[in-house]
Amino acid sequence: QVQLVESGGGLVQPGGSLRLSCAASGSIFSIYAMGWYRQAPGKQRELVAAITSGGSTNYADSVKGRFAISRDNAKNTVYLQMNSLKPEDTAVYYCYCNTERRWWGQGTQVTVSS
Repeated sequence: QVQLVESGGGLVQPGGSLRLSCAASGSIFSIYAMGWYRQAPGKQRELVAAITSGGSTNYADSVKGRFAISRDNAKNTVYLQMNSLKPEDTAVYYCYCNTERRWWGQGTQVTVSS
């Protein structure tokens, strides 16, 4: 079993910043990719950003240039720095990690509103 604990969500004004963290623990031998999805009300879950164990990254077009994903392999932790936030970034953000299967966090709410 692998547990993912997320933190860092909250309410922020448009143009503001937030940093999400997600720490993996449990029966971990090797973690391959880690990343973040989000799901807004009435919409499908979408990939926001992902990072491999070697540090290669990819981003949704809607967040390129504003969000940055990083990871600390020693701590089995992935981060999502979100800058220049927009109301359309409002969603529940879920982290995941891939071992022999995919594991999901419980989700953290991000609300961008004035």
